[in-house]
Amino acid sequence: MAVTATDEIVSGTVDVPAYVDRQPVGAFQIRVLLVCAAVLFIDGFDTQAIGYVAPAVAQEWKLARGSLGPVFSAGLLGLMIGALIFGPMADRIGRRRIILASTLVFGIGTLLTVFAVDTTWLIALRVLTGLGLGGAMPNAIALTSEFSPHRRRATMVMIMFAGFSIGAALGGLLAAAMIPAFGWRSVFLVGGLVPLLLLPLLFKALPESIRFLAMMGGRDREVANLLQKLAPGVSIAGNAKFVVQEHLFAEGRASVTVLLWVVFFMSLLDLYLLSNWLPTVLNDLGVSVSGAAAIGAMLQVGGVVGTFTLGQFIDRFSFRALSLTYLVAAVAVAAVGMASHSIVLVTIAIFASGFCIVGGQIASNALTATFYPTAIRSTGVGWALGIGRIGSIVGPLIGGVMLARDMGPQPLFGAAAVPALIAAAAAFVLARRG
Repeated sequence: MAVTATDEIVSGTVDVPAYVDRQPVGAFQIRVLLVCAAVLFIDGFDTQAIGYVAPAVAQEWKLARGSLGPVFSAGLLGLMIGALIFGPMADRIGRRRIILASTLVFGIGTLLTVFAVDTTWLIALRVLTGLGLGGAMPNAIALTSEFSPHRRRATMVMIMFAGFSIGAALGGLLAAAMIPAFGWRSVFLVGGLVPLLLLPLLFKALPESIRFLAMMGGRDREVANLLQKLAPGVSIAGNAKFVVQEHLFAEGRASVTVLLWVVFFMSLLDLYLLSNWLPTVLNDLGVSVSGAAAIGAMLQVGGVVGTFTLGQFIDRFSFRALSLTYLVAAVAVAAVGMASHSIVLVTIAIFASGFCIVGGQIASNALTATFYPTAIRSTGVGWALGIGRIGSIVGPLIGGVMLARDMGPQPLFGAAAVPALIAAAAAFVLARRG
């Protein structure tokens, strides 16, 4: 390899995390971010699709109000199992393999949903789809985090995760356009084909985590190749050895982990209660099926805006900013119920709820990825998401019970404000711990 006067020569023992932290955000990190964002874009689309088509499914199959609650929760059960299983597995075999396998699974599961004929089929297929969706998410977070310098890590992860919110929002807008013309099954047809068609691109473009490779040992050539992509001006000496120097058992990790689980549980309870039942509640208020899907999508649109707005504040103020975000979320969620008499006001309240709830959840993902070291990062993020998925299962069930009892929007969304307050309190305690 020719070495110019401007080249940096890397030799001896190299601490990979410290080296990554010294680098500016360059073209390679942006490529990794965009590839992972593409995975979460489809993940978001397929996760939220069932909520957008729910009114049309209920009408076609003549189902009672609230009867699709088990279907919503079945998908979230799959998400929980996928996160709990595939997060730790990725810490053993790598992020890349799990992301590819997960994308294949949720693509097949979503495509098969086109052929569902009753709620039993829907429940089984949503569990299958959820397994893949749950496996992809923590590993996309971990992979983006591990290629990002520490000073920009939360922003990078949050921008990447905006792909989920954009995909979820597009799902609502696409459902609004496609359901009247082609029926609800067309939404799952698109949601199943796209990830399967994307797989060859992912196979070619998705790298393995540079930190994971360094920890495995014996893969110095692969690490060196990634370092040169990360920093094109670097020349790697033949004697270079790569290590990951991180403290695996930091003091106080157990208590912080429990507090993170509280934040995830409450945040995802709220997020999935809102995202699954908003279209149905709006439809009950007299909004058309397509209109309800479009207005419900404002939750995710608000989340996209919140993600891009909050990133730098989270990098700078960490859990203090997160606590304030969830506090405002509680007010916004309660306002959805109080503003239900006005389409304009309820749309604004839904947007604000998404800004804070979705933005807060994505910030929680980023802060969690920063907290755990490489050896357990996918496990830490995966288990936080897995525990959170218990909340995401409980949320739709609570909404279903309240709707089945003919409770109005104000009691429903007033109750939904409470988990956001609890998440704000847990984040405040985390901020006080420093």
